[in-house]
Amino acid sequence: MKHYLLIAASCLAAALMACACGNGTKKSEAELAKAKADSIAAAKAMQAKQDSIKMANARKKVSELPEEPVFDIVTNHGTMVVKLYSKTPKHRDNFAKLALSGYYNGTLFHRVINGFMIQAGDPLSKDPSQKAKWGTGGPDYTIPAEFIPEYKHKKGALAAARRGDAANPYKESSGSQFYIVQNADACAQLDGNYTVFGETLEGLKTVDAIAGVETDGRDCPVTPVKIITVKLHEGK
Repeated sequence: MKHYLLIAASCLAAALMACACGNGTKKSEAELAKAKADSIAAAKAMQAKQDSIKMANARKKVSELPEEPVFDIVTNHGTMVVKLYSKTPKHRDNFAKLALSGYYNGTLFHRVINGFMIQAGDPLSKDPSQKAKWGTGGPDYTIPAEFIPEYKHKKGALAAARRGDAANPYKESSGSQFYIVQNADACAQLDGNYTVFGETLEGLKTVDAIAGVETDGRDCPVTPVKIITVKLHEGK
């Protein structure tokens, strides 16, 4: 009987030790998870602070730009030189602010339709794991429409993308997404419905080259078309 009691006691002790070890492991895992979460939160906070500083500096630079600034949209398929219109100041200043802060660097032309237009400006397109959401991203604001009758959807026109009329009856523009017209006839229907805020001065061949790339069923280029940077055109 004493033998059985000793065995039982030994088993109980082993179980208690295993339980203690298990709790220690769980505690350790919980601590690691918390440390990881804290690290991610700190990194996000630091990034947000840096982005805020970049935006503040960019706003200051925007105030020093000419009425119709000229920018280079540099891609891995070539460069497009675009002029921003003075009569669409809200869109002009927003695009300039984002460009000067580096917002567009590394984003993709995520929607390309040959014979129509090429679309870019979604920050989610920097992350391949977010591909299902490409076309939905941007800053947490929209821009009031600025429809100017003389600004048409001609070839090379720079215009703001937006949500559809049902969800966006005032036709406010996306905070960052834009498109460049490749075919004026196909895009003429968009006049007065989407804000045109600039035009391509040089690089229409680049527009055509991007429009001609192979795309998948969602009109997304099979091989990424990347914006390397958007910067002020030299000498402007």
